[in-house]
Amino acid sequence: MPLPWTVVVPVRHPERGKSRLGAGAAVARAIAVDTLAAAAPAAHRLILMTDADDWTAGLPGEVRLQCAPGLSAAVAEGVAAAGDGPVAVLLGDLPALRTADLAAALAAAEAHPLARVPDHEGTGTTLITALRGGEHQPAFGEDSNARHAAAGYVELTLPASSSLRRDVDRAADLAALAEAGLLGAATRSALREGQRVAGDGRGLLD
Repeated sequence: MPLPWTVVVPVRHPERGKSRLGAGAAVARAIAVDTLAAAAPAAHRLILMTDADDWTAGLPGEVRLQCAPGLSAAVAEGVAAAGDGPVAVLLGDLPALRTADLAAALAAAEAHPLARVPDHEGTGTTLITALRGGEHQPAFGEDSNARHAAAGYVELTLPASSSLRRDVDRAADLAALAEAGLLGAATRSALREGQRVAGDGRGLLD
């Protein structure tokens, strides 16, 4: 029987998050929506940590407002709220995430006290897990994959094509997923609406 994983997803307010994408708040929100929609069926409990809740209506899981600013605070407060059972931290910028890929990673993580999934570039981290939440040592940010490795998080063996690796830090990342037809429904819709409003008939989904 699968362990009852609590999955913590930290997401900044869309108007402040993912500015490097240059795609606007509607797309930033849609990316979070697709991430959460895919994560919810794989989680026993889903916690969204955010710095404001005026954008979270209709989203799955528990919404919690972080007390201190920044990603590190959101992760730490989310892990604390999750308790001391199995706790995963999933970043909220995975618009191509598939439920089956997250479920497979969580199943594989049951064999390790601490585990991690690097992003497609191998420098960042999209998921960290701990069988006991209190043992987490999150180190998100620049070169987080190396820092999580140094903290004892074992890299999970996943296919290179796993959607868990496909985070979007730059416009090129989003464009690549759009070209491959891998984006979730909310992100596809937000991009189409953005193109319609722009009125130029061209964009990431051409």
